[in-house]
Amino acid sequence: MSHPLYVAFIWHQHQPLYKSPNGCVFGDSQHNYHLPWVRLHGTKDYLDLVLLLEKYPKLRQTVNLVPSLILQLEDYVAGKAIDPYLQLTLTGTEQLSSLQKEFIIQHFFDANHHTLIVPHHRYSQLYEQKQEKGHDWCLANWQLSDYGDLLAWHNLAWIDPLFWDDPEISNWLQKGRDFTLSDRQQIYRKQQEIISRIIPQHKQMQDNGQLEVTTTPYTHPIMPLLANTDSGRVAVPNMTLPKYKFQWAEDIPQHLQKSWDLYIDRFGQSPRGLWPSEQSVSPEVLPHIRGQGFNWICSDEAVLGWSLQHFFHRDEAGNVQEPDFLYRPYRLETPHGDLAIVFRDHRLSDLIGFTYSAMTPKQATADLVGHLEAIAKMQREQNPDIPWLVTIALDGENCWEFYPEDGKPFLETLYATLSREEHIQLVTVSEYLDKFPAITKISPDKLHSGSWVDGSFTTWIGDPAKNRAWDYLTQARKVLANHPEATPESNPQAWESMYAAEGSDWFWWFGEGHSSNQDAIFDQLFREHLCGVYKALNENIPPYLLQPIEVHIAHGDQRPQGFIHPVIDGRGDEQDWERAGRIEIGGARGTMHVSSPVQRLWYGVDHLNFYLRMDLQTGIKPGKDLPAELNLLWFYPDHTMHNSPIPLDHVPNIAPVNYLFHHHLEIHLVTRSVKLQEAGEHFQWHPRASRAQVALNDCLEVAIPWADLQIPPDYPLQLIFVFAEEGRFRQHLPENTLIPIEVP
Repeated sequence: MSHPLYVAFIWHQHQPLYKSPNGCVFGDSQHNYHLPWVRLHGTKDYLDLVLLLEKYPKLRQTVNLVPSLILQLEDYVAGKAIDPYLQLTLTGTEQLSSLQKEFIIQHFFDANHHTLIVPHHRYSQLYEQKQEKGHDWCLANWQLSDYGDLLAWHNLAWIDPLFWDDPEISNWLQKGRDFTLSDRQQIYRKQQEIISRIIPQHKQMQDNGQLEVTTTPYTHPIMPLLANTDSGRVAVPNMTLPKYKFQWAEDIPQHLQKSWDLYIDRFGQSPRGLWPSEQSVSPEVLPHIRGQGFNWICSDEAVLGWSLQHFFHRDEAGNVQEPDFLYRPYRLETPHGDLAIVFRDHRLSDLIGFTYSAMTPKQATADLVGHLEAIAKMQREQNPDIPWLVTIALDGENCWEFYPEDGKPFLETLYATLSREEHIQLVTVSEYLDKFPAITKISPDKLHSGSWVDGSFTTWIGDPAKNRAWDYLTQARKVLANHPEATPESNPQAWESMYAAEGSDWFWWFGEGHSSNQDAIFDQLFREHLCGVYKALNENIPPYLLQPIEVHIAHGDQRPQGFIHPVIDGRGDEQDWERAGRIEIGGARGTMHVSSPVQRLWYGVDHLNFYLRMDLQTGIKPGKDLPAELNLLWFYPDHTMHNSPIPLDHVPNIAPVNYLFHHHLEIHLVTRSVKLQEAGEHFQWHPRASRAQVALNDCLEVAIPWADLQIPPDYPLQLIFVFAEEGRFRQHLPENTLIPIEVP
């Protein structure tokens, strides 16, 4: 029997717990929520995703709604949530203080420049004034109407385009300017109206069979680390762990029971699937999950690879070369019965999450469907009698900010195309498992302890700041354990604060790896929840909880923090490059670098291109103040291939410029022309075609397609920049090292 290719989309909807505990020592009398993202994502990302799907009744999908997100959405609907952005939105402009005006100028452009600001003329006009004339000019020259318009537009821009045909929203978009307090109050009521539809719409579509809704442990904790922080050493044996071991596995059933109960109350039935927070699993957590009644869980292909001791290789198109291992469910035996687990295709998930926003809807759809058709072809050729399940699982909210119209054209094109496909069938995970129960067994003790980030827990533990936070958490948990009279029933505030502090989000932002302009707020929120434990128990709050866990300052050099998709126009848009790697060259690491015409290098990748940005000192002219020829040279460590020396005169015999390289791209900074070469036998260089993009205005920006280099995914390479003048070596960057990169 020949089967279609079954595809399960799982969208993960989650926001951190922005709500302060009641009566917290850090509390603000004017608002109880620190940040607005539940409200703004609530109007932009949760309802439209399923409404678009509803138009294509043949298609089935799975949506994961985290309990802490549901509770916060309900607070906004009930008018119980006030965040500082909302408080200012509902304040008359004549009552704004100078500090409030500064906050508005600084924070009410917190939105993607290309997709949420530029499409709206008035919002874009205010943004350009701030960018071109500066914060201080705006503070000195803006009228009250400017503040009123900015307050309105920050809220309007986050309303999904799917709702723009609503008469009230349409009128506001056409009005454009001169918004009154009454207008802003009406906009807030419209936000509440949209948010109020989210849970009922999900329930209705689940009742109709088109949607499966899953849940997550209550406040999104990393369950393996709650069971034992030593699990961090499974993937990283030499990891530096916190001073004190956190080992409170008894908290796991509490998180699972609370999410189970909340789900039944909101959806009228028991949940079947569980999205473990950060797709993190370990042998220790399996009995708790199955014991609560869950039938299936999901994790990442890296976890499967570690569990099977099998690395998933991909061909040059990015397709898995051993698909039969990945595209099937597995069975985990527990004392409470079998638990199924599915593993997501990491690359396909990342293409939607990080890359397709930079392509047209037609191109992106063709690429994704092309991958699925290639997998279906392999299935027919290799195992036509075995039903394969391709799991595509990713954040269901954050990526759409980078898509035009919040992803609506892409999703509509994708859904319309998949509706016509005969050999591809979209299913919910439970629907598939009902037809084809998991047979292949993974011994529970062989299940790898890891997450969807590199198959490890290093994002949440092992860094000094992260470890300090775990030690604070451990001390608070010990204090709670010393109060046996404080049960979840008799002292819910103590336990709610502990549950909140056990969430994964705080540890995500501590230390190295991830950063935002709101790190200090996440730091404060974590400590507020810990203080809530002590306060509820009438215990003295440790003085260290009144101080930040780390100093939140702007860093110099940084490694890439995620995929980037910059527009190559030579303008260096700050939002385009905020997640890029950065190397400070001049003016930031001592007086010896001050005179460098190059101030810093930025670099990053997506699935299509390698990106480079070079910031120059003001007034620098290539060919005059800077050599006109920039050479990019790629070094491939530990790989056998033809390599050649740098094709320039007077190259010094010092590392790393005396290495042998395989690819060479010459960029002439005056003419903006490019020339690509590839090393061949006998130290010869051979010309190759290139589609590299180059722009030089305020800075130099370059995009080099991976297709130019013709190397497969997951391939490591290193890069150096060399300046030359008329074919003669002048300078190389960075000094004494190469920039490490990996093809996605």
